[in-house]
Amino acid sequence: MRKVGIVINSTKDTDGKAEQFIISLLKELVKDIQLVIVKTPKTFNEAEIENLEFVISFGGDGTILNTAREVSKYNIPILGMNLGNLGFLSSGEYHELKKCVINVLNGEYEIEDRLMLECTANINNISKKYYTLNDVVISKGTLSRVLEYSIKIDEKFYTNFIADGIIISTPTGSTAYSLSAGGPIMYPTLDTVSITPICPLSLGIRTMVLKSSSKIHIDIKKKQQPAYLSLDGQIALELKNDDNISVTKADMTCKLIRIKGYDYFEVLRKKIILRTKECKG
Repeated sequence: MRKVGIVINSTKDTDGKAEQFIISLLKELVKDIQLVIVKTPKTFNEAEIENLEFVISFGGDGTILNTAREVSKYNIPILGMNLGNLGFLSSGEYHELKKCVINVLNGEYEIEDRLMLECTANINNISKKYYTLNDVVISKGTLSRVLEYSIKIDEKFYTNFIADGIIISTPTGSTAYSLSAGGPIMYPTLDTVSITPICPLSLGIRTMVLKSSSKIHIDIKKKQQPAYLSLDGQIALELKNDDNISVTKADMTCKLIRIKGYDYFEVLRKKIILRTKECKG
């Protein structure tokens, strides 16, 4: 029996038609199949998730990020199908669903191993680990003043600087917030990580690209103002005085399914480089 997981972002599939279509399609293509369907990846049962052949993520990039944090530790590949606006991480668009599923069931695909980060947040003298596919961001509150950051890399002092925030990004996340802040585009399967300041006061502070095994330690000085930790833009924590953050390469990767013929540069060109929003009125 084949066993497939399905994550449905209900905010993208408000009428449930996408969910019903994929259920009907899989049952038509595979006579002996077990489907595990959830609205959010956190509700996957551990006993169910371990034996999944792959997971279909229905939604946008946010749904894939959410799914990656929950299933990557089990080495389960993710087939991302875009129901959102951008879908840069997706394996295909919704209208390509049948073709993509047939290819995966027939083994006609490749796996892209994407680097993930392990973030250790020491907050209120309690240490907790989080995992991210895109980025780790530390930033000031909405109306607060800029903050001073102190960075050590592999226990060696790198620099202090004053800025609105700092982004530690994987190659996958290099086309997200980091790119908007002036960081470079890194090819998605590179084994690197970048440190990008957000609106630094010094013109001499620029993005630093490091090997992924580097351990990055960040302290925020003079925290009279609120500071916040954001993980993949989906998990947010408030940082107080004496809290600090350490980031390094995770011991797992996100396995994204790529249908044969997938062209990263075409997707990059269409969805990132040349993407514009229509102006009306």
